[in-house]
Amino acid sequence: MAAVPVGTFPGFMTEGTLLYRRGEYGKALTCFDNALKLRAEDKHCLVARSKCYLRLGDMENSLKDAEASLQNDKTFPKGLYQKAETLYTMGDFEFALVFYHRGYRLRPELQKFRLGIQKSQEAIVNCIGSPSSVKLENKEDLCFISRQAESKKANQKLQIKLTKDQQWTKKQEPQRNPKVERQLLGELYADKAYLEKLLKDEDLMKSCTKKGIKVADMVLSGIAYLDTRTEFWQQQKPIYARVRERKLRQQRWIRDKKRKPAEVARYIVKSMEDIDMLLTGGSPEESCKKAEHVLKTIQGWSDDEVPNKNELIGNLHSCIGNAQLEMGQMEAALQSHKMDLEFARQNDLPDAISRALDNIGRVYARIGKFQEAIDTWEEKIPMAKSSLEKTWLFHEIGRCYLELDKAEAARNYGEKSLQSADEEGDVEWQLHASVLVAQAQEKLKDYRSAIMNFEKALEKAKLVHDDPAQKAIITALDDVSRSFIEDLKERGREMRDYSFKDFDFSNENTDDDNLEKDREGKESGKESTENQEGEKEDEGAKNDKEHESKEEESKRDGEESKRDGEESKRDGEESKRDEESKRDGEESKRDGEESKRDGEESKRDGEESKRDEESKRDREESKRDGEESKREEEETGHDEKQPNLALE
Repeated sequence: MAAVPVGTFPGFMTEGTLLYRRGEYGKALTCFDNALKLRAEDKHCLVARSKCYLRLGDMENSLKDAEASLQNDKTFPKGLYQKAETLYTMGDFEFALVFYHRGYRLRPELQKFRLGIQKSQEAIVNCIGSPSSVKLENKEDLCFISRQAESKKANQKLQIKLTKDQQWTKKQEPQRNPKVERQLLGELYADKAYLEKLLKDEDLMKSCTKKGIKVADMVLSGIAYLDTRTEFWQQQKPIYARVRERKLRQQRWIRDKKRKPAEVARYIVKSMEDIDMLLTGGSPEESCKKAEHVLKTIQGWSDDEVPNKNELIGNLHSCIGNAQLEMGQMEAALQSHKMDLEFARQNDLPDAISRALDNIGRVYARIGKFQEAIDTWEEKIPMAKSSLEKTWLFHEIGRCYLELDKAEAARNYGEKSLQSADEEGDVEWQLHASVLVAQAQEKLKDYRSAIMNFEKALEKAKLVHDDPAQKAIITALDDVSRSFIEDLKERGREMRDYSFKDFDFSNENTDDDNLEKDREGKESGKESTENQEGEKEDEGAKNDKEHESKEEESKRDGEESKRDGEESKRDGEESKRDEESKRDGEESKRDGEESKRDGEESKRDGEESKRDEESKRDREESKRDGEESKREEEETGHDEKQPNLALE
């Protein structure tokens, strides 16, 4: 008595079905055997095991299980279909056709019965010709069909019981035409030739496997299986039928070649989407293969089927070039993009020309040919449509100039890129453009401007929360600051000697001028005091009020002169600071010349301030003289009053 397997019937069925779908038919057969031990007459399990036998080439057991599934239910559709499939595989096309018809009458909605009827009829026609060419005489009843089936089964049993010597002699019979057999077996013909070659090795044929099976039996069984397959395929579809089918297939292909516009459009759109998804998904090789396949397909279509054929071909060349660029195949990518440019110019496609120039410049930049990249991108500049596109374009051109150590041109293009980025309002491109301008200014040794642009770029990096950019900009700022300090020290040393010589000569000249001006001021002061005394003596007491008003005006003038003096002092301090900045070398040579001019102006302002101070002193002296004259007048007035009192 067979041991009951551990498990459940549904579990074995599910596992066997999964293994069958995976193609592991031997393991699936074991699962169905275990399931049948639990339920011996389950028709669904019998059909499943019959399928496994059929896949393994055991047609006899497959037919037994299919018939067993129909034992209790003659109308079981799956059993009818499985029996018909087994009979068809065995080459009994007429009996297979009978059971296909039975299943179709029971379940006409199932497509598989209709297809079975069609393929059985085609196989019969291929074997014996069309029905019009065959004339049958109905002399007896149809019992010959059952007798034919019985005789066939008996023949099969006899064939199984053939001795090994008979099998060997059978193989020694004349073989078929190798050309026909090769066409029927296809790829399996090489396997059969290999097995026949093994038969000639007598030592190998006498050996056995680890399980005790003779190698000769295994080889003979393989050759026998291939012979049965050859006979089956010969009956199912002879050579002449295959030639006819090939012609029909060619006619069908020519007919289907004229595709509908909607189908063409769907195919192209779907293919382009797949190419883009593969490229962006990190599979450039698959994207390139897909683009090349689609390119060959479209090239085989006519212009009527694809109106924009040339544009599509150029676009596919562009896709292939982008994929090759990602794979590192620079020369191939350059050729693909040049093909795209050629198609675009031949068909006058401005957008395609702009795209091709963009890609060609990118390839040139990647391989280090920066001048070629600049020439290509400068040709694209008039075709740029948006500010953002111009921003990118100017930035890349400026970057190439920077690589070529042409800092002036790099700075100009960087400023253009920054201007376009400001128009677009794109913070990230403002960041990139500011960095480019700062780097160009650093090479031009305009360190102060470079520091300002790096600080602006740092603010933009903080806005977009770009931490790596912030770290890089901070490092660049430190480097520029150190270079700036060293440059200032060097310029300071150069300017100090030169500025000292100029300042010594200017100070001597200014001292002489100041002495002469002091003398002239004193003389003018004396003259003014003498004139004031004369006027005061003539006018007398009547002009007291006028003297008071003049004193007030002189006070105001004094205050204004004080303010002017303070401003002149401030100007003098500023001039001193400018001189110190010259000595320290904080400014460049151009700033040094300007500061020198500012120093001369400040000296003049200092001289003017000195003059203002001298005038202030003169005014104070005149004021004092006025007060003294007033006192004298008062004294003279008092003396005049005393004689009058004496007379009274």
